[in-house]
Amino acid sequence: MGKALDSSGLCTPSEPIPVSDKQQGYDVDLTVQPPSAFKAIALTSVCTLSMLIVSVTTSSSQISLPVVGAELGIREDQLQWILSAYALSSGCLLIPFGRLADLYGRRMIFLVGCVFQGAFALGCGFANDLVTISVLRGFQGLGAAATIPASLGILAHAFPPGNARSLAFATFSAGQPLGAGLGFAIGGLLTEFARATWRSMYFVVAGLSVICIVGAVLLVERDHPSTEQDKRVDWLGVVLVTVGLTLVVFVLSDGEIAPRQWSTSYIIALLVVGVILTVAFFVWQWYLERPSVRQRHSRWTPPPLMKISLWCRGNGRFAAMQCIVFFLMCAFQSWTMWAVLYYESYQHYSPVLAMIRMLPMIPAGILCNVFIGLLVGKIPGVIIIAIGCLCTGIAGLLFAVINPAATYWAFGFPAAVLTVIGADFVFAGGSLFIAKLAFPHEQSLAGGLFQTMAQLGTAFGLSITTIVFDRVRARESLIYGVVIDSEGSNAPREAQLHAYQAAQWTVLGFGALASLIAVVFLRGVGVVGGPHKPNPSEDDKSENEKTMTTAVEKFDFTTIFTTLHHHARLVHFHIDDFN
Repeated sequence: MGKALDSSGLCTPSEPIPVSDKQQGYDVDLTVQPPSAFKAIALTSVCTLSMLIVSVTTSSSQISLPVVGAELGIREDQLQWILSAYALSSGCLLIPFGRLADLYGRRMIFLVGCVFQGAFALGCGFANDLVTISVLRGFQGLGAAATIPASLGILAHAFPPGNARSLAFATFSAGQPLGAGLGFAIGGLLTEFARATWRSMYFVVAGLSVICIVGAVLLVERDHPSTEQDKRVDWLGVVLVTVGLTLVVFVLSDGEIAPRQWSTSYIIALLVVGVILTVAFFVWQWYLERPSVRQRHSRWTPPPLMKISLWCRGNGRFAAMQCIVFFLMCAFQSWTMWAVLYYESYQHYSPVLAMIRMLPMIPAGILCNVFIGLLVGKIPGVIIIAIGCLCTGIAGLLFAVINPAATYWAFGFPAAVLTVIGADFVFAGGSLFIAKLAFPHEQSLAGGLFQTMAQLGTAFGLSITTIVFDRVRARESLIYGVVIDSEGSNAPREAQLHAYQAAQWTVLGFGALASLIAVVFLRGVGVVGGPHKPNPSEDDKSENEKTMTTAVEKFDFTTIFTTLHHHARLVHFHIDDFN
């Protein structure tokens, strides 16, 4: 029995569940009634607050990095660990927590995540060295890994496809830029004027988490029990994906500051092991999804943590969307970090003055999400996502050619406005797109996977731009006859400027690549918001979708070769049309 698709390849609300899913007893009742106005506002507010907390703790940590480094004696090239530790734990565990939320209740996982966020944020406020604060930040990231997929599952389950869902997801996505702006604003003020300086913001995050916990207890209804017959968790898959991604992200974060940098023996060894475990995870998931394996119940073959066929949904556009958010977050978070360091470390602005220069992100983010909420059901998704990615790339371009003597309004202001557009457009549009492609029992998992790629993109982007910054600063310093010390504090001012600009050129590359992927692979996707008209006809299922499904289930090399050849022809035609 096939999946019903519309002309863009999206799963429709009335589509039949595949036979293998029916055999596992999945709940196929998709006739969700829209919530009342009060309940809709309450649910959306609580979920948005959880996203805001995640964003606030990230941006407030960024704005206070120079002060933390000065107070605790941390080198500038090691400061990224305060950010990467959080991104590492949250990014590597989003998939397992998404699966647990779908199985055992999104409300419960949401509450657990809020407790972790608040408790370990409080601990960070008392840390006195890099190791302690990095470890606590890693545990705090577990909270984000739990709350984000649970929130997406709560919203997707509560709102059927339509304008209400578009507004709910747009509002939830607004928590990202709004939280970033508030984190910069409040974090900058508290860092400079509060008695506890940078520690104050962690106490604020703990307080916000308490509010979120109370709101969830009072407003979020208990989940209906899962109707899956086999509720086992693929713990082997959890170990493989968590350890594998953790090692890869660790190498990306530590490779540049290791004793011999990327030639250090433990960096090479951990990278190899991390890649092997990550590949083993995908192979294991493919094996568990095979129909022959699912038909026989064995204690050694639980349901897959993440179906490989999920990546083939929408004629492979699900996978394309994951790549887009990965490279978009490479650009967005890297631009944010290097912009803050440029203002504070190069221009020597105080945290408050640096914060003021980042404030345009708040109104820009709010306006972008109003735009998304009203028009996402009318404008093709490829236009929204491609333009958003390009805007973030242009923000990097403005800082790549920045003139330190020029007025803020020439470079800083337009860059702060443009960089938010990419994050807002991709998170709102991408979340809606992913929700349409996922079945009801996959909503938290699909949302967790989307956020996993975003967090991994953050770690990857920070790592690559740090490498670029260090290499250019060292090279340019040699031109001026200076061999920089281990902290780079003696680098000439001109060499520092070139290094900051080189990092932002890299941001432009990430944004442009994300936009290119959107233009090539999301063409014809149509609108991603608004009411979704079902079309259950089996004849509407494209030949390419049938072939991809067959390839995943049977792993037939001839079929896969035919599929790849077909995709290569499609890409060739798309590039010809684009040119």
